Amino acid sequence: MTGNFQGIEINLPNSTESKKDFFATLELTRNINPDFIFIPQQLTAAENENVSDYIKRVELKLLELAAYQPAFINSHTGKDYFSFDDNCRVIEACQNISSKTGIKILHETHRGRFSFHTASLIPYLQKFPELELTGDFSHFCAVSESLLNDQENILNKIIPHVSYIHARVGYEQGPQVNNPFAPEWKNHLQQFTKWWDAIVHCNKQKGKSEIAICPEFGPAPYMPCLPFTKQPLANQWEVNVKLKEYLAGYFKK
Repeated sequence: MTGNFQGIEINLPNSTESKKDFFATLELTRNINPDFIFIPQQLTAAENENVSDYIKRVELKLLELAAYQPAFINSHTGKDYFSFDDNCRVIEACQNISSKTGIKILHETHRGRFSFHTASLIPYLQKFPELELTGDFSHFCAVSESLLNDQENILNKIIPHVSYIHARVGYEQGPQVNNPFAPEWKNHLQQFTKWWDAIVHCNKQKGKSEIAICPEFGPAPYMPCLPFTKQPLANQWEVNVKLKEYLAGYFKK
């Protein structure tokens, strides 16, 4: 089973040899399919540092990734414990790199980042109305311990900024259900599908002909596992392939 995916998002390894092997494979893939999408992640390891030192690390990483000429960069930006002003400094640094390199940088809605919660994200969108997001609403659900039923008005302000979708189904106690196609998660899959549909519709209204969607069910510890044996409760690859097929069928309607 190949999955027939049309692109890849990856947090590049630190190893020079591993990067060399990856880009050799990517080049071969692009020779077969010139439209194959490459999206790298900006994800810096947690360190005890001030915002200035953090910005320096982010800038170096973004410059490295931009040199590979990706479709765009998906950035884990800022910290949930930084002040609003400090996170704004980080966002401005990202915007400067984007302007210099010509590579678009999208900011993922993610726990631990400036974008960790719906309501606290709004002031950033007001200050930076041009901000583009990677929408992974599973993190909002985990942080708010809900399916955001009482936050529809806030989500309606966020959705117009989402230019890329991470298709992960979360729930009230975590960012990833074990298998979104299990009957016990039917309502959750339906809710997330409604959000994804709203994002796609909003992008179409803006005149965009396409939007990238990444089925993003991850391995442990995202994937729930059995105690002691640590056996995953579902097959990650099979879930992502089935989710891709589900989305392809849904958006053909």
